[in-house]
Amino acid sequence: MTFLVVLIVNDPDDCSAILDEWEAIGVLGVTILQSTGLGHIRRAGLRDDISLMPSLADIFESEEVQHRTLLSVVEGQVMVARMVSIAQRVIGDLDDPHTGFLFCVPVIQAYGLGRNRTDRSRE
Repeated sequence: MTFLVVLIVNDPDDCSAILDEWEAIGVLGVTILQSTGLGHIRRAGLRDDISLMPSLADIFESEEVQHRTLLSVVEGQVMVARMVSIAQRVIGDLDDPHTGFLFCVPVIQAYGLGRNRTDRSRE
């Protein structure tokens, strides 16, 4: 079965190690998004430089703490378990505060996974 693994990393500095180790175990592709959480926005309080109805661009341009959201579609529970293990080894127990959040969902159909490709260095 195919799964979407979504990992929100609290400290962007941890991403490099996670991505290197995921690649080493055979994860062929990861999409990386900048993100921020509601808690960080609330802790920032009401700010003069953000409009009453801010867009995502307004929020990301501010001095808010940025997270990274990693998305990858992989085959099998074994690969998911290995990815979770790596994430927790790098960033700590995900049940601890300010580490991250990870979830997996089954993917019914997926296209363009590049199952015939093993080297993505030229992409």
